[in-house]
Amino acid sequence: MVHSRRKRKEKLENFLFTIPAVILVCMMMYIPFVMSGYYSLTQWNGIAKEPVFIGLKNFADIFTGKSSFLAALWFTIRYTFFFVIVSNVAALALAVVLTKKFRLSNFYRGIFFIPYIMSMTIVGFIWKFIFTSGFKTFYDATGWGFWNLSWLGDPGMAFWSVTLVGIWQSLGFYIVLYIAGLQAVPGDVIEAAYVDGASRRQTFFKVTLPLLGPSMTTCVFMSLTNGLKVFDIILALTKGGPGQSTYSATLAIYNEAFTRNNYGLGSAQAILYFLFVLAVTQITLRGMSRREVDL
Repeated sequence: MVHSRRKRKEKLENFLFTIPAVILVCMMMYIPFVMSGYYSLTQWNGIAKEPVFIGLKNFADIFTGKSSFLAALWFTIRYTFFFVIVSNVAALALAVVLTKKFRLSNFYRGIFFIPYIMSMTIVGFIWKFIFTSGFKTFYDATGWGFWNLSWLGDPGMAFWSVTLVGIWQSLGFYIVLYIAGLQAVPGDVIEAAYVDGASRRQTFFKVTLPLLGPSMTTCVFMSLTNGLKVFDIILALTKGGPGQSTYSATLAIYNEAFTRNNYGLGSAQAILYFLFVLAVTQITLRGMSRREVDL
């Protein structure tokens, strides 16, 4: 009797302590999401008392090219593709080097991690100064035409400049994750591979790399989400220019809703982008999870 009463009391306490968190999550996430779904079917500038219901017109405008969202989505896909591949390959290569025992290994780990703890906006402004003034100084000193390229003024170069900055800023985080994964690989497995006559290259690609499956899944997923939500760096570097060549999906949604005060179309773009991100992340997670190897 006493035990059952104590159990009911614990359940009640758990329920009461959970209610504030549930209310906050509903207020900050679920209710705004449902409201966005409603506003996507309306025409509203955020000021009028009542939004005007227009059905699926906002979605039709997106797919018929009356908004720049599809072009922004294509830029985001290209940016994310190169961001995920380059950042993971570079981070894994650097992690392998930094797990070697040499005097300044910990120092270099800290150096690579510093950009990650900096604000994305600050990083954008720093690199904007480097692209506009820093490289010009190098050109004046060396005369090399490489430094005199229009890094942010040419549409093609602007894409690679933004991608470079995004990779540079987040590389240290992925290096730390890969270092943790490499250190978790059992040493006796590596020694057994050497005893069986495997070379260093064969041991890495046939033994170490498969055992890094969980770390690779985490890094690919994190880099994928970071690439898809790119916003701050572009806003600080190019504001989507030149000629919307670096116009990301998140920046398009922000400008449509909060700059042009078109909350209906902005909400429709946000709903579509949410479904796109959900599909991409789920497919990626399932594909990466199947490749994981357990000891």
